[in-house]
Amino acid sequence: MRIISFLVTLQLAGVLMAAEPAMTDIFVSGQNGYHTYRIPAIVVSNDGTLLAFAEGRKNSGGDSGDIDMLVKRSTDGGKTWSGQITVWDDEQNTCGNPCPVVDQSTGTIWLLMTHNPGVYHERKSSNDPADSRTVWVTHSDDDGQSWSQPTDITATTKNPNWDWYATGPGIGVQLQRGAHPGRLLIPANHDTKGSEQAPSIRGAHSIYSDDHGQTWMLSDNAIQPNMNESQLVELPDGRVMTNMRSYYGDARRRYALSEDGGTTWGPAVRADELVEPVCQASIVRYSWPDDGDKSRILFSNPAREKGRDHMTIRLSYDEGFTWPVSKLLYEGQAAYSCLVRLPDGRIGCYFEADKYKRMTLAVFDLAWLTDGRDGGE
Repeated sequence: MRIISFLVTLQLAGVLMAAEPAMTDIFVSGQNGYHTYRIPAIVVSNDGTLLAFAEGRKNSGGDSGDIDMLVKRSTDGGKTWSGQITVWDDEQNTCGNPCPVVDQSTGTIWLLMTHNPGVYHERKSSNDPADSRTVWVTHSDDDGQSWSQPTDITATTKNPNWDWYATGPGIGVQLQRGAHPGRLLIPANHDTKGSEQAPSIRGAHSIYSDDHGQTWMLSDNAIQPNMNESQLVELPDGRVMTNMRSYYGDARRRYALSEDGGTTWGPAVRADELVEPVCQASIVRYSWPDDGDKSRILFSNPAREKGRDHMTIRLSYDEGFTWPVSKLLYEGQAAYSCLVRLPDGRIGCYFEADKYKRMTLAVFDLAWLTDGRDGGE
């Protein structure tokens, strides 16, 4: 009776420990014909289906070579998964950098990607249209079961002076507020073509569609230098925040704001709390400050100054400017990640684990993340 009474007291106090995260491996390197799986991206369709994307790296773990775009589907909240579906396989070439976004009004799932000859990689890339990194889009109208033939959109989404280019990796957003409701907005990054006199410059930018994915346009300016892989979140006042991988050498991420739906971007600002070992990260809105609910934004990355490990989940109540809640999800090796709110209100973190041996989905709730101190809606 004393134990029960003690647990009831803790529950009333709001600090009862929730169940530990449930971990499910979605892609395991060495299985189903691929040496390595990398680059997580995950979204929920309008039908409530989870779609987990990955690069299938055929012959090695490297960023170049024969790489295919793959997806698996889950209709039960991530408990079980379909076999892998090939979205794009261009023989020996590289089809990568998944960045999906769901059009909530049409139900179409759009997937932005990049492509390059398999013999090229970031340190030896080119801005020659014949052999450079190009930008592509495909879509699914049947809940991710099949995908359209990819379409080249490089002409409207890549500056001719850019060399290397990557969509995401991670996810895009569909804007709900401000002057551009319904806009599909995709984070991306690039390098300018360098020389001995002028070294290449890393930058982040965005691309967007205002006609439900039929055409895609490039943001008017880029955030540079030293910016790289980025993710987006919309704020209640209609502004958009981009959160970026940084090469300033201070083990901290950067963010920037757009007042016009990602058409133009302000300067990069250091995010003092967001420690990073130079790695991709994820940011996603969990809830809006509407109908009496709290504003909640989630963030995940390997929170270390050096070394890709200690995957950590953070929670912000002030639109991503401060992060009062922080909890370790996985202590071992962990690199890229992608967060998603599940249909039942739980949270999923899809991440690379154990030196890229597994791509795992961890599912947990706000009670676990906040030790019971956030009561939800």
